[in-house]
Amino acid sequence: MIMCMCDPSIHRSIVAVTNRRLCARPFLEQVERICIFRPASLVLREKDLDENAYASLAAEVLAICNSYQIPCILHSFPDVAKALGVKQIHLPLWRLEDMAASRPQSLAFFSAIGASVHSVDEAQRAQALGATYLTAGHIFTTDCKKGLPPRGLQFLQEVCQSVSIPVYAIGGITLDPQKIETVLSCGASRVCIMSGMMQL
Repeated sequence: MIMCMCDPSIHRSIVAVTNRRLCARPFLEQVERICIFRPASLVLREKDLDENAYASLAAEVLAICNSYQIPCILHSFPDVAKALGVKQIHLPLWRLEDMAASRPQSLAFFSAIGASVHSVDEAQRAQALGATYLTAGHIFTTDCKKGLPPRGLQFLQEVCQSVSIPVYAIGGITLDPQKIETVLSCGASRVCIMSGMMQL
């Protein structure tokens, strides 16, 4: 059964982030369950894949997302996104810096460019390079960052106050509505959830 929160508007504050290794069922089946949940968008992360494998998977995931009218943001592979006509890309900061320096015309293709940041300085740099939104983390303890202390809510608040573009919180955020509201109250526009979305 797909979890349904009391306030469906909370769903529109959630960005689903994929990690097929966390799925108990076939990955594409899980993607469809996420789409039925109706988050604000889905980020196809899958950083372990090479470009060709990612492109093949992205085509399948896009077909599902499009059928439910859920925006799909591709991750790390701007050339794959361009080939598939996807104008939303999420990049590690180093890749955004590299593209801004060597291929600025490639960035112009995208209507939405996300960047992952871990400090106020990185947030300001990403904004200056053309990012249209940021993911800031990790906020809470998470198995994805074992052994690394979380940066916490004060860090999130500082990042949100340092830039004029939307900031999405990431790291250890669950489907607990109270936890989500606490994070949003720090100034985040949305929250990114991985484990909870992979186990719906």
